[in-house]
Amino acid sequence: MPEPDALFRTLADPTRRAIFERLCREGEQTVAALTARAGVSQPAVSKHLGLLKAAGLVLDRPEGRQTHYRAQLGALAPLVDWTSRMTGFWQSRFDDLEDLLKRMDQ
Repeated sequence: MPEPDALFRTLADPTRRAIFERLCREGEQTVAALTARAGVSQPAVSKHLGLLKAAGLVLDRPEGRQTHYRAQLGALAPLVDWTSRMTGFWQSRFDDLEDLLKRMDQ
């Protein structure tokens, strides 16, 4: 399972994140289909897909001369876990602050 830091680094790039989001929304696609709407060259799309694959965020499936890519949503589990922990942490802090403010008003 990928580490949260690697996932954050990989998804920090807006083009790479857009490619991943497109695969999540629209399902499996070829490099050519992704390039047509990416706004960058085919070599750039291929490089982004290589980094997404290395981070475990996409899987590839060669078929003849084309390669199809699909998102691996399960790879986001470390980010979901991290955000859940941070949500709990900050909610606790806000609850403590609310209690303090109530005591100060009395």
